[in-house]
Amino acid sequence: MARFYGAIGYGISEESAPGVWIQKITERKYFGDVVKDMNRVRDGENLNPNIVTDNRFSIVADPYAYENFHLMRYVEWNGTKWGIVSVEVQRPRLILTVGGIYNG
Repeated sequence: MARFYGAIGYGISEESAPGVWIQKITERKYFGDVVKDMNRVRDGENLNPNIVTDNRFSIVADPYAYENFHLMRYVEWNGTKWGIVSVEVQRPRLILTVGGIYNG
């Protein structure tokens, strides 16, 4: 099992103008493990195939992570931001499953 240290992006909605909401990203750094490391290429409707991962990260969570896990948007790993598709609470850890590349 590989070790992990990287940023987790939290998306917090803010009203920039009356009736206009934007997502402000806040990053926090966490330690953990790469539980599953698997990549696949999915042919789709696009010209180029999509890169999809089924990677799982087990991070040691702090109180902020427990209170805001529903706001987690991406994991930065190997220089790329990967979109979080699910979060599983297993105290004292959070298990994050990522899918494709995060596009903001």
